[in-house]
Amino acid sequence: MEGKSANLLRNVAIIGHGGAGKTSLVEAMLYDSGEIDRLGRTDDGTTTSDYEPEEIKRKISISTSIAHLTWKEHAVNLIDTPGYTDFMGEVYSALRVADGAVLVINAVSGVEVGTERTFSICTKNGLPLIFVINRMDRESASFYKSLENIKDSFGDSVVPLALPLGQEANFRGVVDLLQMKGYLYVEKGSPGFQETDIPPEMDSEVNAYRNQLVERIVETEDELLMKYLEGEEISQEEMTGALRSAIISRKLTPVLPASAVKNIGVELILDYIASCLPSPVDREEIQGVHPITKEVLSLKPGSDSPFTALVFKTTADPYVGKLSLFRVYSGQVASDTAVYNPNKEKLEKLGQLYFLRGKNQTPVPSAATGDIVAVAKLTETSTRDTLCDKDSSIILPKVEYPATVISMAVEPKAKGDEEKISSGLSRLAEEDPTFQIHQNLQTRQLVISGMGEQHLAVMVERLKRKFGTEVVLTTPRIPYKETIKKTAKAEYKYKKQTGGRGQYGHVFLELKPRGRGEGFEFLDTIFGGAIPRSFVPAVEKGVREVLEEGVIAGYPVVDISANVYDGSYHTVDSSEMAFKIASSMAFKKGFLEAEPVLLEPIMNVQVASPEEYMGDIIGDLNSKRGKILGIDRGEDNLQTIKAQVPLAEMHRYYIDLTSITHGRGSFNMEFSHYEEVPAFIAEKIIQESAKESSKEKE
Repeated sequence: MEGKSANLLRNVAIIGHGGAGKTSLVEAMLYDSGEIDRLGRTDDGTTTSDYEPEEIKRKISISTSIAHLTWKEHAVNLIDTPGYTDFMGEVYSALRVADGAVLVINAVSGVEVGTERTFSICTKNGLPLIFVINRMDRESASFYKSLENIKDSFGDSVVPLALPLGQEANFRGVVDLLQMKGYLYVEKGSPGFQETDIPPEMDSEVNAYRNQLVERIVETEDELLMKYLEGEEISQEEMTGALRSAIISRKLTPVLPASAVKNIGVELILDYIASCLPSPVDREEIQGVHPITKEVLSLKPGSDSPFTALVFKTTADPYVGKLSLFRVYSGQVASDTAVYNPNKEKLEKLGQLYFLRGKNQTPVPSAATGDIVAVAKLTETSTRDTLCDKDSSIILPKVEYPATVISMAVEPKAKGDEEKISSGLSRLAEEDPTFQIHQNLQTRQLVISGMGEQHLAVMVERLKRKFGTEVVLTTPRIPYKETIKKTAKAEYKYKKQTGGRGQYGHVFLELKPRGRGEGFEFLDTIFGGAIPRSFVPAVEKGVREVLEEGVIAGYPVVDISANVYDGSYHTVDSSEMAFKIASSMAFKKGFLEAEPVLLEPIMNVQVASPEEYMGDIIGDLNSKRGKILGIDRGEDNLQTIKAQVPLAEMHRYYIDLTSITHGRGSFNMEFSHYEEVPAFIAEKIIQESAKESSKEKE
């Protein structure tokens, strides 16, 4: 941050389950630091970090938002993240560029699914964090119950740094166990607090927790432990330094009580963010690869190293253009400078750089190690790209996002909007890597995929707001295919006389099934000139046209051999058109006699879940015609079921899985192969296809 040394900078992600009060906490921090002069409210749509219309409408965070502030000489970049699973991709981006995190927990609900998921991401990224038990002013709020819940869920590293003065409606302040001071907060809306004596009735409780804290801290450093055991005095500076080291190394994870909406306990949280969470230069060396040789490279974070940055977020606007957010990992860069994008092998001209506070932009002349800045109108750069000095090229590891869980087909509300829709959706996909679009060539549908129904609904609203076009979402059609199970021969003679020259084509075809995935084969074993060589291509063309349009249900025909082995012709009336019609009719006739079947796509599915839900998940997959292939023990004490399931059964699987596991399960799937559809299901599909076909003819 401009004018600040990197060791005084903190990049902190505010994470947690939806509804825990993350955005309200960010708002209170901005207020207490003097960055804003009034406290906004989520319910009123007036907070700094929730400013998108879709967020104000739903009263939830949807996008990651950056808010910088200054606290006691420290520059702090707060990264406010969504808490709902549909927008979890934003959390992955935020935790990729953060150096630490504040994990917010609802004092009423305790540890929830979002708490577990975000903690798991922090663990994988090696990020130190602070737990904040928020909403202490709410009815049924309990600091001690939540504290035990956190310990049970995340282990013995959890230790309280402060205790609440009262709870529910009587929550009025906190006791700092490290400083052994009480802080009484004045009425809601007033910054600051009053130092107060620790209430006598809390003396024994405070002393017990204080002794526990001291013991936990000294246990992390051998020298301090020896001093403690020998009864030597340990200074406050030594305690704070040891606590910081323990938090950064994840040996300890502190817990603080707060009420963001009443602005109680917030300043103490800022104090510990500044004193105990790491700076950018506390990180290990930055790892990357050379763009050409793929050699592993390391960079030390600091102003003396070459410039390296990662673009972690992009916002698209039809009027302003593209706004790219990047975090500087090493070196520094000035506004209006050319940098190199090794992912695209292109030079990029940076325009004016900005610090962000919600939607507000503050121009800055340069950015240094650790800074998070925005720049407009980069032409070549996308989310997850690296920017660097061309002479010191390096590609940083990309942000890894979870797989999409639901797909819907897009249809325009107004004819002629197809190109506008496709362009708008592509721009939105640049903005959000967990939002994907593709054209299904078989079903001829434009399909969008995302992290949930709410995610897709938000993207449709943004499409209308930003690009002025409306769409309707429908269930995607399943790309079935048709084939045969036995050999059949068929003959068709096309003869037409309408006065003058007529039409004549006569074809004998033999159809044989081929192995799955072997495709179509056309053979010509005509002997003796029964059909002139010049008409054989027309025979093949007639067959291939039927392959595309299908026979029994309108789906493409695959894995079949068609052999034209005999026929006849007329020296005057035969034509390419006549033989094309004859071969197509012969193919359809033979296809119906060769035991035709429908094929459906089968997906390889992996479901990860806690062990207690395994039985219900397996039962549900069996009810979806799934085949269980095995069960493995995965990460985070989860078990992974491997199965093969028809795509037709998986459309809304994430809803079923969420219901079974209470949100603790996840899955991914990819195409495996095609298999025959059971006859009773195929019959329904064929009937539905016939109905749709008759409607189209009407």
